[in-house]
Amino acid sequence: MSLDVWNPTTGSREVVRLSPSELGKVKPWEYLLRFFFGGLVTAAVGLVAHRFGPAVAGVFAAFPSILPAALTLVTRHDGRASAAEDSRGACFGAVGLLAFALVVHAAAGRWPAWLTLATSFVAWAVVSVGTWALAVRLRRHHRASGRSGRRPARART
Repeated sequence: MSLDVWNPTTGSREVVRLSPSELGKVKPWEYLLRFFFGGLVTAAVGLVAHRFGPAVAGVFAAFPSILPAALTLVTRHDGRASAAEDSRGACFGAVGLLAFALVVHAAAGRWPAWLTLATSFVAWAVVSVGTWALAVRLRRHHRASGRSGRRPARART
């Protein structure tokens, strides 16, 4: 199965293929690493909840518990550029999680649970995709104006 998608980083279309046989290439220790990081973050959030209460722990519960392990493995398998792109995507998703939390905070107890959850999901999707689209647009604008968005290298003295 394949899907034709737009890659904003390269500015071109790419074909993404679903290949279940690739799952067999992942080593068991890589799965263990992901589960370890996930469990570690979950335990840390539990400790924060115990000490400071659920309101404070909720902020930390939004942390993508397998992101550190996933980025480590992506770097190893696909290189630093792919890991950087994944981390950018995680940032856009995290901004969306803030929108999700705000909608839940405003609607919980006032709306039915299913409506609160559905509206929060839509808010997450719109904000995540919106921030991603804004970043792509700003990146193109900087490239078109001759600015790369990076600082020039400092001269060695």
